[in-house]
Amino acid sequence: MSKKLNNFIKKYESNFVSILKKIQKKDILNLCNQILDVKKKKSKIMIFGNGAGASIASHFANDLTNTSGIRAMSYDNTAQITCLSNDYLFQNWVKKIINFYANNNDLVILLSASGNSKNMINAAKFCKKKKINYFSITGFKKQNKLNLNSSNKIWINSLSYNYVEMSQLFILLSIVDFFNKNN
Repeated sequence: MSKKLNNFIKKYESNFVSILKKIQKKDILNLCNQILDVKKKKSKIMIFGNGAGASIASHFANDLTNTSGIRAMSYDNTAQITCLSNDYLFQNWVKKIINFYANNNDLVILLSASGNSKNMINAAKFCKKKKINYFSITGFKKQNKLNLNSSNKIWINSLSYNYVEMSQLFILLSIVDFFNKNN
């Protein structure tokens, strides 16, 4: 079993490194520049995800605010999510949060492994309509619906939820470390 597990881990690591190397660094730089702009304007970042994406969003928001002083907020309060989902449907709760709390010069970040989460797609369309700056980080098919609705995006070339989510976390926490060291 240990040899089989060792081989699996080596292959898993190799696959992950290969996926990370394919991510366009210019897209990560674009996100960093937009975060720097938020900092200069003393605005905030609003980040959203579903499931594991929500925990990634929370981790990023907490660490970025704590280490760099850049205001970042995730929305993973179950009472708020269920209230808005009940009143406006699940596919609209992110859009409603943005409508309630976003200001000019804020940056919205939308995480979706598949890029086909209706609540994230509706949020992107709302941001576009209201001229709110937003950025998406997705995986799976390059032509996913969130990618198609985002001019600012990072696409992760993988069909695996775990690889996409680990890549999202890697990207966002590397940005946290960059701003922490260069604050």
